[in-house]
Order: sequence, then C-alpha cells, then structure tokens
Amino acid sequence: MNVAFFRASSNPILHGRLQIGLKKRDMEIKSEGIRCLGCKGDRTEHWSPDCWILKCCVDKKGLGFCHECEDFPCERLEEWAKGSKRYEEALDRIKGMGVKR
Repeated sequence: MNVAFFRASSNPILHGRLQIGLKKRDMEIKSEGIRCLGCKGDRTEHWSPDCWILKCCVDKKGLGFCHECEDFPCERLEEWAKGSKRYEEALDRIKGMGVKR
C-alpha cells in the first residue's frame, strides 16, 4: 500500500482509484490523507504515522530507503509483496534501486 500512496500523491487518476479501492475494503481515508512523499519526505505529509517500513528503515536503522538495508529484501517485505500483484511489482522496482554489495 505504501508505494500506492506515494504514486497517488502526485497523480490525480491514481489518487481516485486508490480511494475507490480503499472504500471497497471498508477503509475510508480523506482525500488529503492520501499523501506520501517517500521515506525521506515530510513526515507531516505522510499517509500513516504507523508505516512499518518508515519506522523500521528510517527510524530504527537510520537508513534513507529500505533497499539500503543489508537484510533487503527482508521477510516482512517479501510477505507484504505477496498481498497483490502491484505490491510484487513495487518490490521489484525497489529491488532495482538496490545498492551494490
């Protein structure tokens, strides 16, 4: 979901689709709540103060992005990616940003 919020932040069409998708899951978020500027973005603009990726990578480990972690992709991200084809595609894009070890 996190990548969806990030992409919808700057795309009105995706923004609308995300709201419809959330409503189908009985999750209603005000339009202004669909904001994510990424892990290095403004925290006051973040879609969720409970974003586990943000808490783990940025707060706990002091990283800029999850792909910088030596455990990337961790089991939790792999499980998250199984949630939908879009999540799987998002994880593949993130893997493409990974650092060389």
